[in-house]
Amino acid sequence: MVSPAPQRLAKWIAQSGYCSRRAAERLITQGVVSINGAVARHTDGVSVLDQVSVHGQPLPTQPALQYFLYHKPLGIDCNNRPDNPASLYQLLRLLPQRLFAVGRLDKDSSGLLLLTNDGALSQRLMHPAFYHEKGYQVDTDKNITADFIANMAAGVSWQLGETLYQSRPCQITQTGNQQFYIVLTQGLHRQIRYMCKTQGYRVTALKRDRLHNLQLAQLPEGQMRPLSRAELHQLQLLSALPQP
Repeated sequence: MVSPAPQRLAKWIAQSGYCSRRAAERLITQGVVSINGAVARHTDGVSVLDQVSVHGQPLPTQPALQYFLYHKPLGIDCNNRPDNPASLYQLLRLLPQRLFAVGRLDKDSSGLLLLTNDGALSQRLMHPAFYHEKGYQVDTDKNITADFIANMAAGVSWQLGETLYQSRPCQITQTGNQQFYIVLTQGLHRQIRYMCKTQGYRVTALKRDRLHNLQLAQLPEGQMRPLSRAELHQLQLLSALPQP
């Protein structure tokens, strides 16, 4: 029989839903975490064969990993704030299992969000080294020009405070007089809106319809569905290694 592969302790605690990974690291430093009755160290690896306790209380059983696509409507805030009636928290709290959104869409944008409790996959999907593609339908406040398309495709820069941001070269196609479709491989804060602003344009509507191999397709606004086995398998394969 093959033994289950061990995981780092802080990651194991976080995946149990007890607390965040950073909070788990603090608990380990405080010496209140034990493995099979012995005080744990940060470098310890654990598996389903081990008994992990915090403050003398066993951790809850590791939940099954879940993956859902959600069509976020306009007006929903991805910040997880219990006191905000427009927060995504109001949806997540109703689910039978603790899930979180992979990345964000701002309140004025709509479209595809991946909801999961798979922290490892989430980290890979959000890390810029993996060059994960995300596709967006965008409307602007005036007619698109050839120069706009060329400049956006080559990459533009903008400054917020003391920080200078640079967009990577990207795929962009004009789809209407004032519309375009763009595929990004990074996820800077309100990136498309700032990119357009450098060219003197204002975004009037923005919808994400693709994340890697996942397609929003005909999923109704405000609805969610589980990923198929084929979708999840392909997503895991595409997320396995960073791009050169």
